[in-house]
Amino acid sequence: MWGIVPLFWPLLRPAGAAEILAHRMVWSLLIVAVALLVMRRWAWAGELLRQPRKLVLVTVAAVVITVNWGVYIWAVNSGHVVEASLGYFINPLVTIALGVLLLKERLRPVQWAAVGVGFAAVLVLTIGYGRPPWISLCLAVTFATYGLVKKKVSLGGIESLAAETAVQFVPALAYLLWLTAHGGSTFTSEGAGHATLLAATGLVTALPLVCFGAAAIRVPLSTLGLLQYLAPVFQFLLGILYFHEEMPLERWAGFGLVWIALVLLTGDALRMARRGARALRNGAAVPGSAATATVSAAPVTEGAVTGPDQPVDARP
Repeated sequence: MWGIVPLFWPLLRPAGAAEILAHRMVWSLLIVAVALLVMRRWAWAGELLRQPRKLVLVTVAAVVITVNWGVYIWAVNSGHVVEASLGYFINPLVTIALGVLLLKERLRPVQWAAVGVGFAAVLVLTIGYGRPPWISLCLAVTFATYGLVKKKVSLGGIESLAAETAVQFVPALAYLLWLTAHGGSTFTSEGAGHATLLAATGLVTALPLVCFGAAAIRVPLSTLGLLQYLAPVFQFLLGILYFHEEMPLERWAGFGLVWIALVLLTGDALRMARRGARALRNGAAVPGSAATATVSAAPVTEGAVTGPDQPVDARP
């Protein structure tokens, strides 16, 4: 579902990216509120309100994911699906870079090699596009930052989405009311079908997340990590085969370097996972750096895993 979501956003035209984003925030909160009401999972809210530091982190996460969602919607509806998919391919490399720069983590040689290849890929793509791949870099940096903040908050998937969309709700609703008052809203002017599609942005956000949460407790982490690559792969294929975006040779070269970096990261992560499993069987500690515990080789797309135990909860 996350991989084919680029097919959905163009259906919302003539709504602009800002209006779509605001509707996504408003309807997502309503959807997750109903889900929490059905499941009777409200105890976390009171605990969160008593922790100012976590409230600040939730607010930061909400701001960062707002930028991520907005850029992604704009990119898809502006004909940059391939470049948007690249953002989620390079996201693991940005996550690793943040781990080194902010958390002072130590990388293994293979991880350093992957980061180096990724940096070379960005240079090649800058030459290919005639500019830095700003869309890709913005998506990768915002989502890597989001994952870093979410690790500090430690809320479950639906609870976290509820908290973040609660922060987003008031400004989003205010913007929609302002848009309506100035005659710029398409929700009331384009018919019931269009209004229903805008309301469905809440389901588009929440439904894949629910499925991901169900899978996360049933599927081994190594398998789950590999499955994360499906979303940007599908987005990339849609950009080329369905939206018919151009892919000159230099862009293929840049993407090829990114994929080489991801192969290096994935192979290293699987090797460490096997070593960890053997160590657990033998009752020994797992050798390796701190980065092993906090950086996943999977592409941390919306809803991906940023570490061995912390799901992130908001995809493109």
